[in-house]
This record gives sequence, C-alpha cells and structure tokens, in this order.
Amino acid sequence: MTEAPTPLLEPREGIPPVIADEAALAEVVAAFAAGSGPVAVDAERASGYRYGQRAYLVQLRREGAGTALIDPVACPDLSALGEALSGVEWVLHAATQDLPCLREIGMVPTRLFDTELAGRLAGFPRVGLGAMVENVLGFVLEKGHSAVDWSTRPLPEPWLRYAALDVELLVDLRDALEKELDRQGKLEWALQEFDAIASAPPAEPRKEPWRRTSGMHKVRRRRQLAVVRELWETRDRIAQRRDVSPGKVLPDAAIVEAALALPGNVHALAALNGFGHRTGRRQLEQWQAAVDRAKALPEAELPQPGQPVTGPPPPRAWADKDPSAAARLSAARAAVTSLAEQLSMPQENLISPDTVRRLCWQPPGVVDAATVSAALSGHGARPWQVELVTPVLVGALTKDA
Repeated sequence: MTEAPTPLLEPREGIPPVIADEAALAEVVAAFAAGSGPVAVDAERASGYRYGQRAYLVQLRREGAGTALIDPVACPDLSALGEALSGVEWVLHAATQDLPCLREIGMVPTRLFDTELAGRLAGFPRVGLGAMVENVLGFVLEKGHSAVDWSTRPLPEPWLRYAALDVELLVDLRDALEKELDRQGKLEWALQEFDAIASAPPAEPRKEPWRRTSGMHKVRRRRQLAVVRELWETRDRIAQRRDVSPGKVLPDAAIVEAALALPGNVHALAALNGFGHRTGRRQLEQWQAAVDRAKALPEAELPQPGQPVTGPPPPRAWADKDPSAAARLSAARAAVTSLAEQLSMPQENLISPDTVRRLCWQPPGVVDAATVSAALSGHGARPWQVELVTPVLVGALTKDA
C-alpha cells in the first residue's frame, strides 16, 4: 500500500520578507552569489488582470542562501542578480513561460534545467508542478493562488507562502528527474533541449496580432476583418494606457459581434452582445468611431482574408492539392507516433509537428538518411531528435516510392 503524500504547508525557514528596496536587494545578490549548486527560479505574472506579461513577484532558492521573494515593481532592474547567477544552472518549471518576463528585468540564464520538460521526456502523464512534486517527491503543494492578481500590493501572506513553496522543492525535483532521465537513457536528450531553450533568441513580435482574436473563423469579408483590426487596435491602446488586460476593456466576442453586424450608429452598437447597459455613452462612441473608420477605408487598404502563409498549407487541404504529400504525411505521422509511444514521450517533444509537415510537403530531391538529417537540422531539430527520427521518416517518405 502506497503512503499518502505529505502536505507541504510552510517553507522550511518560514515566509521570507519581500525585497522591495535596493539595500535589501544588494544583500540578496551577495547571498545568492555565495550560495552553492543550482538556483530555483519562478516568477508570478498578472495574466488576465494587467496589460502585458511582466513579472510581479520573483522567487528564488539556493543552497546556502535560502529563499528570496523580490518585488520587481519596486526593484525593476535585477541585472545584478542575473549577473551574480551567470554560469549557475537555473531550475525552472515550464521555463519558456517565465523567461520573457525575467529577461525584461535583466535575468537571463546561461544554463537551465526545466522540470516540466524533463517530466515530459521521462514519460510522466501529468507534468504540472503540483502533480510532479506529488508523484516524484511525495509532497502535496497548495495550488490555490496560481491565477490571482499578483499586481496586488501588499501581497497577502497566504499568496507569499504559496510563492515561497513553489521554489521550495524545485532543486529536489530536478535532482530526482535527472536520476530518472539517466536511468531511461534520456539525460543527454534533455540537456540538448535545455541548451536550446537557454540559447534561443527572444520571440519576434507577432505580425498582425489582431488576427488571433477568438472567434475570427466567423469573420469572412474584408470589410468585417477591417472592423476587427480597428476595434482590436483601439482596445489595445486603451488597455496599455490603463494597464489592464485587453479582455477587461472589451471581450473578443464583442469585437467579432460588431464586425459581423457592421452597426451604423451607437444605438445599433449598444444592442449587440458585449456593448450592453454597462458600457457608457463615451465608450460606445469610441467603439463606434473605430467601426466607422473601418467602414470608410478604401478597398485597397482592407486586410486580406487569411494570414500570409509561410510554409505548407493546412494538412486538411493536402489531399486535394497534393495527394502524394498527404500520403507521406499520413505515413510520417504514424511512424512518429509509434516511435514516441516506444520511447514513452509526447510525439511533439520527439519532433515538432511543424517540422514533419514541412518535410512531407517538400521532401529532399533524393530521400536518404543524409538528406533527411540535413533537412531536420535545418528546421531546428536537435541532434538527438535527428538521430532518432531520421530512420523512421526515411521509411515513411520512401514507402511507396
């Protein structure tokens, strides 16, 4: 009979004070520079409450330094801390979520270990931090505060306790996962993945981000697309100025409603879902002005339907456009799925689905191990992925050749 997991209720040294001035920050920098071993790092954002993805609390823990909770609003430049930890391995859970907001405040790791990605590669079915800590270490983390408004000041004590506990066991989890990956013969694969994350450049800003408005599939005509764009950009400016989440200014569903209806005046706009009784006259006028601007655009300035496609078309269109490519994709997907199952890992971690699509749409002129390996590397696959996936993809691409 397995033992019930132990609830983790308090940080080992209690809840540390929040660092909110330069003198206290300098002490933390010195303490963490003098610590030993990897450093656990986490950040809390206020997604859904504030504009953008900035950090509102940074938590760290390192052997010899204990746990630190830092307020990046009061201390917006943490580059001295980042430099003090340069060359040290940073342990993060789902690193790609936290790295952009850490980069903004001057914290960029040169080496990292991602416990979520390690869990995926090791074949764990549930890879959230709580599930991993429970399954691997036998402790239950209290997860009640993950979606709160971390821009609140002062931060309530229960939230600070939760934040400190989030880094309490990260290094222990890292050590256990390293052993498990080594046991499965996957440690080198994981290290290559972590290197790729640490060395990746910051993401480029999205082109035409308004096209990601939820419900866009209903909007077909170019004039309606122009209304979505105009309302989205107006909302974005207001949200940025007020520092609130855009969805709190105007829901996506309301933008799509207005685009489909093309209201002729404020009264018609007010009758639509999302623009009801709680929207003030001035706000209605600004939304209607955005609709009117879109309606007044000359044809040549209206957005084109669909985003400019780079790479292959959506797979559902392949059977009509290129039946041979569709057959290659079907064979390649089946081969990758089978290999991923043998290796006990999600297929998207074995090889990116986009890479498989690109290779199947436009395979090398001569398909062999050398050309497929080169193509995979060209699409950004890591050496371990190229080595494992090349044989099965060569087989899939030459199946009926």
